[in-house]
Amino acid sequence: MNITKLLACLQAQHDQTAARARELRDQIEHLTATLAETEARLADLDTTQKVIAELAPAGAEPEPSEMNTAYQAIVNTFNQHPDQAFRARELHELLGMPTHEAAVNITRSRLGRLVRQGFLTQPGRGRYQKRT
Repeated sequence: MNITKLLACLQAQHDQTAARARELRDQIEHLTATLAETEARLADLDTTQKVIAELAPAGAEPEPSEMNTAYQAIVNTFNQHPDQAFRARELHELLGMPTHEAAVNITRSRLGRLVRQGFLTQPGRGRYQKRT
């Protein structure tokens, strides 16, 4: 085999290997991003579970009560919209909950509890946002 053919063969192998390396880098980048998203979701689920467990009375079996379901819906909404601040009424509208004043006041109370537990912050009067 002459030098020209050998160099051409080596160049072809180099090009194939470089293309495969690019594919692998792209896969690593995709998997790294997917892993980060999955770990963030896992952290959100851990936080949600912790908040709900803290709301349950000591020694009680956690049951899916109306209260825990409401807290879970609220926490899930903040997990899905971590950079957005909500008013209690806006949460009700988003979740399809009743918007009469008594129901919204109960949610305000729940939001205050989540603020005291450190899960939420209040960026403004009557506005609540997930703590980052």
